[in-house]
Amino acid sequence: MSVPQYRKVAAIALVAGLGFSLTACSTKGDDDSGKSAAGKTVITVDCQPDGSQKDLLKNWNDDVAAFEKENPDITIKSVSVGQQCNNPPDFTARLTGGTQTDVFYGYMTDLQQVLDSGQALDITQYATKDNIPSWDSVDPALKAVFTDGGKIYAVPTKNYSMGLLYNKTLFTKAGLDVNNPPKTWADVRTAAKKIAALGGGVSGYSEYSAGNTGGWHFTAELYSQGGQILSADNKKADFNNAQGKQVLQNLKDMRYGDNSMGTRQLLQWADLLTNAAGGKVGMFVGAPDATTAIVQQFQGKYQDWAMAPLPGQDGAAKGTLGGGEGYFFRKDLTPEQVKAGLKWIAFEKLTPGKGQFDYARAKTQNQPVGLPQPLLFANGTEAQKQELDARKANQNVPSENFGLFEATPVPIKGEPVNAQAIYAVLDSAMSGVLTNPNANIDELLKTAETKTNQLLASNG
Repeated sequence: MSVPQYRKVAAIALVAGLGFSLTACSTKGDDDSGKSAAGKTVITVDCQPDGSQKDLLKNWNDDVAAFEKENPDITIKSVSVGQQCNNPPDFTARLTGGTQTDVFYGYMTDLQQVLDSGQALDITQYATKDNIPSWDSVDPALKAVFTDGGKIYAVPTKNYSMGLLYNKTLFTKAGLDVNNPPKTWADVRTAAKKIAALGGGVSGYSEYSAGNTGGWHFTAELYSQGGQILSADNKKADFNNAQGKQVLQNLKDMRYGDNSMGTRQLLQWADLLTNAAGGKVGMFVGAPDATTAIVQQFQGKYQDWAMAPLPGQDGAAKGTLGGGEGYFFRKDLTPEQVKAGLKWIAFEKLTPGKGQFDYARAKTQNQPVGLPQPLLFANGTEAQKQELDARKANQNVPSENFGLFEATPVPIKGEPVNAQAIYAVLDSAMSGVLTNPNANIDELLKTAETKTNQLLASNG
């Protein structure tokens, strides 16, 4: 199989524009040893926080220094690729141009694209307790997402499921009960009108519709209706139906019937979260770690935010979207580089008390501690106990803020095959109803269905 042609063209164009800044991402030298002149194993790793994230950048650099002190034979060269570690078009461009780092971040939806690009390295023989001490504790379901044909191609480092995030301060100002958030999409619409009526540029409800994020959220909201993106055999689109129409109708009604979503649309990840951090968003669909991003990257307040389960159409949601992220490895790495990369991931992402699980450090920086996710370790494992104990000991987020989300679990459904390409197609349907008051929902879904079926056929 191959990367869809339209994505290849866009990716090649993007690489042509960005290649000067990406060509140094691999550590391969003339001798292909991955060694420095001093004989150390050298690896490049992306997703280093950018300069706008001062605490996170310092934490990363401190962790690199601590890791290198523990492993004096390894050198980590960090690469920042922006606030959003995996902007899908940029990720595709790096894969197409072969400019990704030695150890590179990707979404759980990216496995097929990495395999199609020919850039994937089978790390099965290296994914052991020798290189990742907590490996046996990692939830097998998360490992399976990055497994194809019995071979492991990436290490999971975060997982999530979606719900409804809402601003308690705006709820209170609008006369809404922060302990009784919307349970249905009709409730969301009613609350959004009251919040938008506060004025001052506040959107009662906000939504993505560009950069693949619109399709991502369409999928979550379709799941809440009980729908699915693809047929059971993954060969046909299955969203051009009453459930898909309801998703778009809900948004069109709020956008143009109620004027409760603001006039600025075509929002991507950073756009919406910037507005949320600025107190301009009443509600949006997201995962618990959206709160972390609001605080860490966009200087908002975690105290403002609470989370409820994803709403349903006539009652409880019938499903919600689950996903996550991990790290892949370039196909041309030496065994020593693979082992070094795994050790770094273990240190930074999979060790209770260190890296992303250094809750004591996070608390001193006033970062949110106590969110219900990620849940990387399997139930009953020692790693899970250590991580949850440390989370509880350093908790600064009031437990009630996520109490409803945790107490009312919604069935989690995974992302569809070829997810990012399908999300790009569905962006057009989402942007259509949010930017055109005369948008024809039937036509938008039919067009998206046709394009999705063409994409699936070309990848079949």
